Amino acid sequence: MQIVGTQVHEEMGGKLGYIVEFVGDGGEVVSVQMRQGDGTSINRANAMEKAKVILLQAANFDETDLKSPLEFRHRDQPASTESARSSGDRDELEDQLDEGLEDSFPASDPVSVTHSVTAGGGEKNGSH
Repeated sequence: MQIVGTQVHEEMGGKLGYIVEFVGDGGEVVSVQMRQGDGTSINRANAMEKAKVILLQAANFDETDLKSPLEFRHRDQPASTESARSSGDRDELEDQLDEGLEDSFPASDPVSVTHSVTAGGGEKNGSH
């Protein structure tokens, strides 16, 4: 990927942080989102350099260094629970599907859809 352009986006005027996008020659876009926080001062002038440092760290990252998936979580984010899909719980997925179908019935049942047809055609009443 050859970088052909960059964009710096402010979040809430820079109060929340910045997003730096690196645009590749094949239409690829790599985004680095940086939040303002304790001890960090990100502004439009230094956002690009900080994003480059983050990308270098990401490129050198070895996921085998992590002891658990929770270590990868940002310190301010709550631990998430796996969805039925990601945990592979087939029974739970079936239950969720059944609930969704019941909630949308009869719209989800094509057999129950009815059409009203007005009988018509034939000759008009008039002169014989």
